Amino acid sequence: MSAVVLIVLFLLQKYGTSRVSFIFSPIMGTWTVTTPLIGIYSIIRHYPSIFKAISPHYIVSFFLRNGKEGWVLLGGTVLCITGSEALFADLGHFNRKSIQLAFLFTIYPSLVLTYAGQTAYLIKNPNDHDDGFYKFIPKPIYWPMFIVATLAAIVASQSLISATFSIIKQSVTLDYFPRVKVLHTSSKKEGEVYCPEINYILMILCVAVILIFGDGKDIGNAFGVVVSLVMLITTILLTLVMIMIWRTPPVLVALYFTVYFVMEGVYVSAVSTKIPQGGWIPFAISFILAFIMFGWFNGRHRKIQYELSHKIDRDRLRMLLSDPIVQRVPGVCFFYTSIQDGLTPILGHYIKNMKSLHKVTIFTTFRYLLVPRVAPHERIVVSKLGLKGVYRCVVQYGYADSLDLEEDDFVSQVIDRLRAHIQNGCDYATSVTSELEEEMSDMEEAKLTGAVHVRGKTRFYVSKNCGWFDGYMLAFYEVLHRNCRSALPALGVPLSQRVEVGMLYEV
Repeated sequence: MSAVVLIVLFLLQKYGTSRVSFIFSPIMGTWTVTTPLIGIYSIIRHYPSIFKAISPHYIVSFFLRNGKEGWVLLGGTVLCITGSEALFADLGHFNRKSIQLAFLFTIYPSLVLTYAGQTAYLIKNPNDHDDGFYKFIPKPIYWPMFIVATLAAIVASQSLISATFSIIKQSVTLDYFPRVKVLHTSSKKEGEVYCPEINYILMILCVAVILIFGDGKDIGNAFGVVVSLVMLITTILLTLVMIMIWRTPPVLVALYFTVYFVMEGVYVSAVSTKIPQGGWIPFAISFILAFIMFGWFNGRHRKIQYELSHKIDRDRLRMLLSDPIVQRVPGVCFFYTSIQDGLTPILGHYIKNMKSLHKVTIFTTFRYLLVPRVAPHERIVVSKLGLKGVYRCVVQYGYADSLDLEEDDFVSQVIDRLRAHIQNGCDYATSVTSELEEEMSDMEEAKLTGAVHVRGKTRFYVSKNCGWFDGYMLAFYEVLHRNCRSALPALGVPLSQRVEVGMLYEV
């Protein structure tokens, strides 16, 4: 049943966080209202003075009485705060104020009253500690609360799924993870994304964990270990931010770090005893993801290094075109490149082997901006490169922009923008009109002849001088690169007008 519920939940992800959360909001509203009410009822009935447990006296006496066993029991109590931590994983989907208000005025009071009510019940019924939540619910409302609790658990899974999409999207943007399809499900919030490949891989992994381990205790141990470690790592990273970026006074930094590091360090040391009992699961998954990220980043870093050291500058391009063997053929060529300062080495490889270049060649680069939509007049930025018939074009787009244009529309927009740029940059008082007319005529003729879109397809050639470790890592990168999405967004270009130029980067 859990597997079926998870499959349905993952199938709903394509509709976006906003729509899914709209369905789940009444469930969470019911949960945050009913559980504290039951908690209050349990407090009044079983142990009205339960809030004296807030006194530090009881935790001190607990450790003095139980010693090492009390320290081990901390590994179970850490799960009480993991649900609250998941709230802040959704910062990309909801703004900070909404999360703060929800936590302070609903989630936190609800948790305190619910746990206080359970504790009051367990004081009178200590043998029910394995199933404390369902046992402290009054029998007349047991089944309605069972349904609400099950639905609330589904909502908790939703927050982690949404956070996974956000993390993968950020990793892809930073070029630390193989490119996957990222769909923005909101035109207002940049963080609301959906990754189809990640969604289905995550679904398979989650169902596999449930079917293999089954026992909720092992899964709970895995969750407790990873969440407590995340909190400790966050404390360390935030301390570095306070020192290096915020320039916080050292006394405040020391106070913050000491309190939280000691507190979270104790919890981490306690849950570390759960690693053999299911806590190893997140470490195994993390190792696989870290290996993929390292392999991808290493390959991308080597590729960028090669391109920067072998890039084609304007003088080099002028020398290549001055060769009498190189012909300027009719038509428009969109030569796609990711290098903005210079040109890709694939261009030199192309000219040397093809002995030609189109009369109108436009080196095109796509630039992704963290805005919903780019204004139409800022979408296409063009410039001349100082060589006859050679231009640069930068296509800027936001996360809500659609680039799936008809090929003719894209060519017409770029050509029109180039014409306007040439005319605006021309001083009519001193310019040679014949040169302007010739340039315009060549552009119109090239447009009528037709356009071709050239993309580079590179691979690494590992030389004998390369070490065995680099060789294996670059081979692993090649596997990832062959199976990931293209870096260029779809433009609706017909297959008959696409040309891929392959080149080996020797390392």
